[in-house]
Amino acid sequence: MDDDDLDWNRTLREQWEQHWERQLRGRLAGLTDDEYHWSPVRDAWSVRPRGTSTAPMQVGAGHFTIDFGIPEPVPAPFTTIAWRLGHVIVGVLAARNAAHFGAPAASYESWEYAGDARTALDQLETQLDRWLAGVRGLGAAGLRAPVGAREPYPEASTAELVLHIHRELIHHLSEVCLLRDLYLHTNGADR
Repeated sequence: MDDDDLDWNRTLREQWEQHWERQLRGRLAGLTDDEYHWSPVRDAWSVRPRGTSTAPMQVGAGHFTIDFGIPEPVPAPFTTIAWRLGHVIVGVLAARNAAHFGAPAASYESWEYAGDARTALDQLETQLDRWLAGVRGLGAAGLRAPVGAREPYPEASTAELVLHIHRELIHHLSEVCLLRDLYLHTNGADR
């Protein structure tokens, strides 16, 4: 098989779709609000009701904000499932969907963060669906095209961006699963 026979678009989508369907979606099912906000350490960054955070910055457009700091403190703060999902939904997916696939503009500052697990998972599903629809529509030529000024490395191909986003999704959502396991074993919870 040579490059002309390989469907790169399908291959890149399947990298994420198989991981999502076989490993992650089921692990996120039933996420509770307690798990969503739980932290095993003090002063973790999270998503909180507006005005209740002690983080250097709190950003967001709605009733809930996400904790932030620029520059990021050293060591980096521990983050809750709520924070990690907020990062994936907005910084990894929604901003890219807006920049590359015509979705509404999205930023950490303008986002309405979810105060509960169900809403966050709904936001995640929506952004994942938009991402995959956008990738599906790229075709071979679109994957070869440079991402341009919308990304930190404008000369990189769109295929490289797709791989980067999938690594981010796998990385951060695996952290969410680990936190769910830690919550279960720390609190004697039953799933």
